[in-house]
Formats: sequence, structure tokens, C-alpha cells
Amino acid sequence: PAFGGSHLPDVTLISPVFVQNQLLAYVASRAHHAEIGGVLPGSMPPRASRLEEEGIIIQPCLLMHHRRVHFDSIAKILTDSAYPSRAPADNLADLRATLAANLRGVDALTALADQSSASMVQEVMQIIKARAAAKCRNALRRLGDGCYQATEILDDGTEIRARITIRDGRARFEFASDHHEPHPGNLNTTPAVVRSVVLYVLRLLIDEPLPLNEGLMRPVTVDIAPGMLNPDFSSDTGLIPAVVGGNVETSQRLANMLLRALGLMASCQGTMNNILFGTQRLSYYETVCGGCGAGPGFHGASAVHSHMTNTRITDPEVLEFRYPVRLESFAIRSGSGGRGRYMGGDGVVRTIRFLEPLSLSILSQHRNAGPSGLEGGLSGLPGKQTLLRRDGSCVPLQAIDSAEIETGDLLVLETPGGGGYRMIEK
Repeated sequence: PAFGGSHLPDVTLISPVFVQNQLLAYVASRAHHAEIGGVLPGSMPPRASRLEEEGIIIQPCLLMHHRRVHFDSIAKILTDSAYPSRAPADNLADLRATLAANLRGVDALTALADQSSASMVQEVMQIIKARAAAKCRNALRRLGDGCYQATEILDDGTEIRARITIRDGRARFEFASDHHEPHPGNLNTTPAVVRSVVLYVLRLLIDEPLPLNEGLMRPVTVDIAPGMLNPDFSSDTGLIPAVVGGNVETSQRLANMLLRALGLMASCQGTMNNILFGTQRLSYYETVCGGCGAGPGFHGASAVHSHMTNTRITDPEVLEFRYPVRLESFAIRSGSGGRGRYMGGDGVVRTIRFLEPLSLSILSQHRNAGPSGLEGGLSGLPGKQTLLRRDGSCVPLQAIDSAEIETGDLLVLETPGGGGYRMIEK
């Protein structure tokens, strides 16, 4: 995370592409590992306060050098730790697949350069970035000069703030939070993730199909105050703050905040509803869909993944075949979207029966208050999760929580609805 990553389960490989001994480009692949160590299976422990509690910390290193791979050194890193990976063989298999993807990318770019020339490939890349920059400037001009502001209050009471100043096709994004020091939990967010949210919002603002590239950021300056949105990673490893909740949850709240500030749409569910369970021999991780916010001229979609989630849910047949669980229901949570001239989308209800003892982890947001409406539209319903024990007892779970599961226990997850848009005219 200190070098542009998101959180420890996301492992990135970067490969240079050389043509006639000249650097042409880089290709990169980032893959989420379902297990990479930490204090709980799944490597996303809800109560972590230090990065090392979330898994293996891999400093920048060479996996391949002069066509020789060094999986042995990576294997040592995976197993030689205070909280080692529970599935090093899976990690190495995933890294082999990621490396294969990179080498395929290297071959493809090299072939492209052979068909034309290296200079032509670089020129086309510059044209793509210049076009994205021009589209971004045009979109900012259409939005109009001015200062746009919004705040979000996370479930633990922390306030994050954004101010967007637009002048003549250029924008300055300024971010701050209540925490001038790192967040005491795991809601710290790396500057790379904050920049990714900005880039995502700019692409929505442009509202045209175009390749995702850094040219979108040319007309933009991003300033992030020190604290939970820009934590200090320079200290001793044992003191580096935890970041997993920042990657999956704070990022969602940042996206909602910027879109609401610019008047583009009401808040979507504002969470990934991260569910993780596992033992020393297995780990499973899913994000669960919810309601989207409404906006000018459109209702919010129901039961979909939104904004920073970037995943789809596992098929029920695969889930039940590979893991000791039974999916008892998965349905739309009718009426959970915020009311308005345009209605917010509904969340879902998902219930999972556990068939053997497991450790359960939950990372979520919008459990205290629902996603905000816009222009007078009402908020969507907040989410909630409840554990129904096999003995008949009912255990409410917090937004960020964990529990030890017994055979027969049932998790009932209700995800938030999206915010409505514009007050209903009487």
C-alpha cells in the first residue's frame, strides 16, 4: 500500500516492455488473493489496527529477472511471518497466472511495435492520453466554474470532507478528515485509492466510452491532507496503520461524496458489504450488491454492485459445492430505496446457513444511517446483519464485526437502498 497499492490481498506485478533495448511501456496485473495471511482467514480482519495484522507485507521486489523466476523467495515471504498465509500454494499459483498475463501483454505490445514501430506505438499512447485530457477539460467546463463541497460521516462518526474547485476546465480536489493522524481502525485509505476514486468520477462526468488512462488526470490536482486519507507508511512495520477497510469501504463513501457534490446522483449503497468466512484450510470472500442512487431523469438500479466494488458475486452452485454453506435466500429488499421524484434502487436480503464451524468477518458501512438522497430526495434504508444462532438466539452484528460460527448458524444480511432524487411534488 505504501507504493501505490490498495490493500495486502491485492498483489500487483509490473513488467517493462523493451523494444530494441528501448523502454516502450509497462504492463501491469493486479489480482486479489482470497487468503494472504493475517489474524483471520480471508486477510480482511475487521478489528485490525496495524497493517501486519491484515496479512503478508511484500516489499517491492523482483519476481522475474533476466527470464529467471524467483518463486522460492516469494514462498519464503508467504510463510516466514508473524501471520503467515494459510494457502501459500494458492498464492503461488495465482502469481504464476498473473505473471503469465503480464508476459502475454509484453508479447502483444512487442508484436504491435514490430508491425509498425515503437515510436508509432508511443505516439498513439500519447494521443489516447491527450484525447482523454481534452474530454475531461470539456466536461469540467460544462459543469461550470465554482466550488463544490460535500461531507460524509462514517458509521464510527468520522467525518471526511471534499472540496472541488473548478476554473476554466481545470479542477482541484481537496480531501480532509477528522483524523489528522491515521484512523485507529482499518478505514485508512491510501492516496492511490483516493486518486482512483477521482479518476472514476471524472470518467462518469465525461459520460463517453474511452480507454481508462492517466490522461484523465492531466487537468486535475489532488490534495490530500495527512491523516486517514493519506496515512504515514514510513514508520516501523509494526506501526503501519491498517488499510483494508479504507480500500473497500472508505472508497465507496468517497465516490458517493464526490458524485453528490457535483450533483450527478444521490448516494448508492456506499458499501461493498464484505463477507468473509474460513478456517485454516479454506477462505471465502464476497461483496454483496445493493441499491444505486437516483439522479436527474433516472431511477436508481436495484440489487447491483456499484462504484468501487469491481466484482460480481459467486454463483450459488459454485458457492455451495466448494464451501460448507447453503444459500437459503437471495432476494430484492423491496422498499429499501429512498423515495423521491426518482426512486433510489432497492438493496437485497441474502441469508447463508453455515454447515460447519467457521470464523466470520464483516466489513460494511451505512448501518447507522442510510445513503443520502439529493435535491430533497429521501435517504435509502440502512443495511444490517444479524446472526441467528442454532439455539434460537439472535445476535445483531455491527458494521465492522466478526464472530465465531457454529454448525447450523444463519447469517441474514440486508444491504442498503440507494438515495432518492428530488422531492416529490404534491
